[in-house]
Formats: sequence, C-alpha cells, structure tokens
Amino acid sequence: MLKKERYQAFIDYFSQNMPIAETELQYESPFQLLIAVVLSAQCTDKRINMVTPALFRDFPTPEHLASSNFDELFPYIKTVSYPNNKTKHLLGLGKMLVEEFNSEVPETVAELTKLPGVGRKTANVITSVVWQQPNMAVDTHVFRVSRRLGLVPMTAKTPLEVEKHLIRHIPKEFVHQAHHWLILHGRYTCLARRPKCEECQITHFCRHFEKNQGLVPGKKPKK
Repeated sequence: MLKKERYQAFIDYFSQNMPIAETELQYESPFQLLIAVVLSAQCTDKRINMVTPALFRDFPTPEHLASSNFDELFPYIKTVSYPNNKTKHLLGLGKMLVEEFNSEVPETVAELTKLPGVGRKTANVITSVVWQQPNMAVDTHVFRVSRRLGLVPMTAKTPLEVEKHLIRHIPKEFVHQAHHWLILHGRYTCLARRPKCEECQITHFCRHFEKNQGLVPGKKPKK
C-alpha cells in the first residue's frame, strides 16, 4: 500500500468511526488544561483527573499559583509522578503567566515553551486542543501507533521526526483530531506489549499487521 493510500485509509476510517475525538483530561479553561497537561507527563489521565478537582478549586487562577508556595501546593499533587519537580513547575508557571502574559495562556508554541514545565509536546497539546491549531503532539502512543500503522517510517527515531512526518501528510483540518485518534487507538487497542490485533478494525492498512499477522490468534499465518 502506498503511503498516500495508507493516510487516506486512516483518515477515512477515523473520521467516520470517531468523528468526535477529545482529550480525556477534564478541564474547563485553557489554564486548567495547561495545568493538567503539565501534571500528566509520565502519569495517567485517570490519576490526573483524580487530583485536579481540588487543585482547580483552590487554585483557580494563575494569581493563586503565583502567590502560593511549595509546602502549600505539594499536598495537592503528591500522588502524581515526580511531584517535587511538578510543584516547582506549577509555581514558576503561575508567576510567569502573571508577570509576562497578563495571566492569560499564550496561544503559540513558541510562547508556551517559555513556561516552566512546558515542552514542545505540551505546547502542541494546548494549541491543538484549545485553538485547534494544526500541531501534532507526539507522546508514547502517537509515536508507537504511527510507526506501526506505517504512517511514518521505522527510521523515524524521535518524537520530532514523527511529528514532522505526520504534519507533512495529514491535511491541516484533520491534524488536531488525528492526535486524539492515534492516542486513543494506542491506549485501548494498539497496546505497547500486546496489541489487540484480533479486535482491531484497521488491520487492512496496518503495516505491523501485514508483517506479523501469522502471530495473531485466530489468523492463519502467511504462506
């Protein structure tokens, strides 16, 4: 299958079967999403959604974060991964939002990545989810699934290389949705250790399946 055909099959399937694809992080404003995404690094969305209600209640604005301190903030996020560093990031992030961005979440990747704890992936998530900009955040699911499907070559070894390939071939109007399509497919079907190929509905354009279908239960090996 040609790359163009593979991308078209990908877009056709998900646009029909998952027309509404959204982040599973719970938030009500760009500020809340920014906090949730920073906390979600190397942590599950489920855990973050357990932590953020109390955090958002008691720290509803950048000013509240900026005027807080480590000992006050830490207990709210102590159950997430790397709580010490993330507490420091949130405190610094709040101060910078207040002092440099008029307490508003900036709308560009370049500005967002100036904030403590905000890397390119986080900035891409915020701009894509909030403003539907054609930016592709490459997390572990996007990285794995896009390579398995054959949307990007296996020679793409870094998140940035994968991001560039996906942006180059996915039409702009689908990029912000494609991010979620790849994440959700990786989270629930194309698992890291044992992908559920026997349940998957997109094996007809999956390069991994083409090469390994002989190992899938219920499937006859290639001759």
